[in-house]
Amino acid sequence: MIEFRPNAPKWRQIADILKERIADGTYQVDTPLPSEHELVQEFGVARGTARKVLTKLKEEGVAYSERGLGTFVAPPKNPGD
Repeated sequence: MIEFRPNAPKWRQIADILKERIADGTYQVDTPLPSEHELVQEFGVARGTARKVLTKLKEEGVAYSERGLGTFVAPPKNPGD
C-alpha cells in the first residue's frame, strides 16, 4: 500500500501512478493493466475506487478495454488527433 496525499482523490493518485508506470515502460502498449482486484490488493482501496481508476484512464485515452479480457494500455495519440 502507498501513503495517499490528503489533497487529491485516491483514484487520481493511483491513475497517476499507473500513467507513470506506462511512461517508464513497466506497462507497454497493448499489455494488460492491473485488474480491479489487483488494484484493490496493491493499493488497499475499495473496488469502486479501483473501477474509477480504470474508467478514468479509458476516458483519458490512456487505456482501452476488451470485453472479457481486461483493460490494456492504449497506443499514444498522435499530436494532430
